[in-house]
Amino acid sequence: MTTTSEPQQTTTTALIPKARGSIVETTRPRVPAPDHPQKPTGVRRRAIAGGEGLLAGALTTLVLTVLGVNISGYPMVNDDEGTYLAQAWAVANGHGLAHYTYWYDHPPLAWIQLAGLSWIPGLFGTEGSTVATTGRIAMLPVIAAVVLLVYVICRRLGMAVWSSAAALLAFGLSPITVVMYRGVYLDTFAVVWMLAALALVLSPRRNLWHFTAAGAATAIGVLSKETMLVTLPAVVLGLWQHTARSTTRSWAVGGYTSGLVLVGAFYPLYALLRGELFPGADHVSLIGAWQFQLGSRAGSGSVFTEGSIAAKLVASWLDHDPYLLAGGLVATVVCLFVRRLRPPAVAGAILVLIACRPSGHLPVMYVVQLLPFFAIAVGGVLDLAVRVMPARQRLARLALPAVLVLLAATVVAPRWWAGNRLALTADYHDGYVSAARYLRERVPDRANTTIVLDDVLWLECVDAGYQPDRTIWFYKLDLDPAVAARLPNGWRDVDYLVSTPALRGDSKSLPAVNTLLTNSTVAAGFGEGEGRIEIRRIDKENP
Repeated sequence: MTTTSEPQQTTTTALIPKARGSIVETTRPRVPAPDHPQKPTGVRRRAIAGGEGLLAGALTTLVLTVLGVNISGYPMVNDDEGTYLAQAWAVANGHGLAHYTYWYDHPPLAWIQLAGLSWIPGLFGTEGSTVATTGRIAMLPVIAAVVLLVYVICRRLGMAVWSSAAALLAFGLSPITVVMYRGVYLDTFAVVWMLAALALVLSPRRNLWHFTAAGAATAIGVLSKETMLVTLPAVVLGLWQHTARSTTRSWAVGGYTSGLVLVGAFYPLYALLRGELFPGADHVSLIGAWQFQLGSRAGSGSVFTEGSIAAKLVASWLDHDPYLLAGGLVATVVCLFVRRLRPPAVAGAILVLIACRPSGHLPVMYVVQLLPFFAIAVGGVLDLAVRVMPARQRLARLALPAVLVLLAATVVAPRWWAGNRLALTADYHDGYVSAARYLRERVPDRANTTIVLDDVLWLECVDAGYQPDRTIWFYKLDLDPAVAARLPNGWRDVDYLVSTPALRGDSKSLPAVNTLLTNSTVAAGFGEGEGRIEIRRIDKENP
């Protein structure tokens, strides 16, 4: 007896009607289930739509209103804001990447984006080119994107609507946010792109283009402000976790890497093609700028050393809002131990550790990068506090959010109201406005006048008829040989000096600027105290 072997198959039985009401059994192969990525376990992640979208939009509009009211009056404008706006002007008007020699101090993509937004202030009927009007109003869409992305990331981390909304409001209404996010800073552009990258890798759809776009967004964030590179591990961690137990992980990593490398390579390639990648005689270089930023730049001291620049800066941040900063720090530590909340916590932890290094440079706007990650961590801890309660304690789970709202209303809100009331009413910009009016109306023969000033007023003067090559940013007088070459007779070729807090603060380390201060007299003054602005006429007859 012989037997024949046939491939075994898994069968299913189907009952099919036959003529006259009888049935027969038929056998067909079982079709295997498609190899779909396994859904993440734990908290369900859902897309935002419908009424929830309206809620997020309404809360974002509320935050944007608080940030926008009196944005030209508070806080006082600073030289960094003027520099970035002037560089955006140079891009928009075909003068290169900067209004002076571009020396790779920062990647240029942020002020290129700012140049693309420069049409927005015209919608509000603003006049002039002051930082407090044109620059800050152009930043409003970027701020709105940051606020909305905080909510989106919270939801994609599995948080409830109420805790996601709490994170949005904690971030957007904090006085430290209102102060810092009103400024024209590169950090704001970098933050919005890095948040976008995190939101993309956490997308519930997990399409390949999401991961590729996340890589491109990461590169754009770094090319907006290079220090955002330190938060890259948070995005990579989010990608790795979100593709766990999935056959798409290798494709996701490949797509992310492709987007990151293809976009990020443009910056060093630009320097290479210009012959400015490596340091050399008589030219700027990308690597030379990195060496300055990482090694030669003066440090701010330790945040733990009383009286250091870093310690004073952190104290000023805490003075604006101790609740979000202290609460965000504690919440970040907690979220590091919760898998689904870990990616933004990693970003916050890295930024904190870098700020605490003993001898690094800590800029004033550094906190701009930290705030959204702290707010997300706070929202995550609030959400976690409700979820860890047993389901049978329904009353307690409902009562906890109410208790949190009560505490926020009685403890946090009064402090925030006091801080934001100043932001909504104070006018710290009047001195600059008056100085700009004087320079526009009272100085004769502006086209042939050489003036040294800070970058807050640089664009204002150019719009008033001063020649760009004779309107000199005071730093460049000592640090840019191309500018010094325009003044064959040195300080005597200068007609006016505008003395501002920024100029006076750095004059001791800038000999040419200090000489101008010594050999000039006040023609007009505006304001009092440390914020006073003086238009000084150069005494060319001095020996």
